[in-house]
Amino acid sequence: MRPENQSSEFLLLGLPIRPEQQGMFFTLFLGMYLTTVLGNLLIILLIRLDSRLHTPMYFFLSHLAFSDISLSSVTVPKMLMNMQTQQQSIPYMGCISQVYFFIFFGCLDNFLLTVMAYDRYVAICHPLHYTTTMREELCIILVAGSWFFSCIQALLHTLLVDQLSFCAGTVIPHFFCDLAAVLKSSCSDTSFNELLILTEGALVLILPLSGILGSYIHMAGIVLKVPSFKRISKALSTCGSHLFVVCLYYGTIAGVYFFSSSGNSQDKDIIASVMYMVVTPMLNPCIYSLRNKDMKHALQKIFRVKDPLWYG
Repeated sequence: MRPENQSSEFLLLGLPIRPEQQGMFFTLFLGMYLTTVLGNLLIILLIRLDSRLHTPMYFFLSHLAFSDISLSSVTVPKMLMNMQTQQQSIPYMGCISQVYFFIFFGCLDNFLLTVMAYDRYVAICHPLHYTTTMREELCIILVAGSWFFSCIQALLHTLLVDQLSFCAGTVIPHFFCDLAAVLKSSCSDTSFNELLILTEGALVLILPLSGILGSYIHMAGIVLKVPSFKRISKALSTCGSHLFVVCLYYGTIAGVYFFSSSGNSQDKDIIASVMYMVVTPMLNPCIYSLRNKDMKHALQKIFRVKDPLWYG
């Protein structure tokens, strides 16, 4: 760490909303954050308590739920506190910590979705070998590898940011210390950091997405070889929730960064970050609960729900 950065404080400009709308957005984001935390904690609790959910898919889902809670918790509480107190400053170490954990849990989501796609691929394309292929040791290795490579990715970018100099009174036009916004606010040459984001960072996003698409293309080919309503229905039941989350996660990135024509680039970045850290983690529990019979059965078992319509 550069000595001149140790006592630095950054100023976060926050969300691009009017002062008179602060109260409304504070209530909205607080409700969404609490829904995210409680919904994902409920998923983790159900998986832990119901032995029928002790399968590879739900093992991966529990880690995804924890990652979603953590991703939201990295920035949303600080954003809410700033909105309530109108104090936008953040110390240097707090800013660097946000950079690290945002990259870490963002990458972890990316890798876990890829691992879950592989799990669904084996279940659809090699059902007779599923239990021997997706054994406990492999599941642990896949999750541990996701955590490890996410840590390396986050550490790489954070250490490089830590070598930069920042001027006194640095202003970050964002509601948290986003890596791109921090780089733009630096007084140092950031060309190497930006090159790394465009190359290594892009690969970390593109390679997992390619793996997911390849898995689903292969699955679709297997299912459609002998098309029948029963086979298609079973495949959708097996993969529907995961496919929905994948479309939501990557569709948000594509929609905001590539297909949106309104607003400037800064506003797009802020909207994208809100989608990653608030909206998508909040929707994931709803998707996996409402579209998954196993989760419904587990929820019924916990709360002793007797309504037969629950199974519809």
